[in-house]
Amino acid sequence: MPPLALKKGAGPLRRWLFVGLGVATFGLYGMAFVVDRFGQRERAVPSDVVVVLGARVLPGGSPSPALRARVEKAVELYHQGLAPRLLFSGGVGINPPSEARVMRDLAVRLGVPEDACLLEEQSHSTEQNARFSSDVLRSLGARRVVVVSDPYHLLRARQYFRLHGFEVATSPAFLSERNMGFVDRCYWTVREAAALLLHPRVLFAREPSRASSSS
Repeated sequence: MPPLALKKGAGPLRRWLFVGLGVATFGLYGMAFVVDRFGQRERAVPSDVVVVLGARVLPGGSPSPALRARVEKAVELYHQGLAPRLLFSGGVGINPPSEARVMRDLAVRLGVPEDACLLEEQSHSTEQNARFSSDVLRSLGARRVVVVSDPYHLLRARQYFRLHGFEVATSPAFLSERNMGFVDRCYWTVREAAALLLHPRVLFAREPSRASSSS
């Protein structure tokens, strides 16, 4: 039989455990609400480059619905004159070729001149999208970008590009199946919220000041 002192301490310990779980749960779902609301709003403004983040490539090299939705949104922004160039970011996943190359080919078929399309073919994560794209963007002298992705993805993507010193606007690809289906939308949104909470440096990244971005 456990000592009496342990029995007496078990009650407060259990209560604090439940309080901690409640706070963590509230924080996760509160952040998920912020992620969802942020991603549902169109924030595109005139910029130097539209950056399109990659998604799955299907067998045979055809774009997945999420990839197609992102490219179609970026092409729409290009034809509206929001930026003179599109940068497609994404490496080779399970199925070749690279996500960037599949997106570029689709954009060209949709009427974007090939010389307006740039490729970043090394990345395999959102952090790498921002890191490797930043090299291309700086070579162009770009300071402000529009990032295109699924709505759930946009807040975290914006924060990563901010860490690399860019002014960032966002534009959601609403027609992705991950946004249309309620269960998928909930799953991906909660997943993004957890990723942000686990990386405070990303969560609290601020937009660069005008002085620092022009230096």
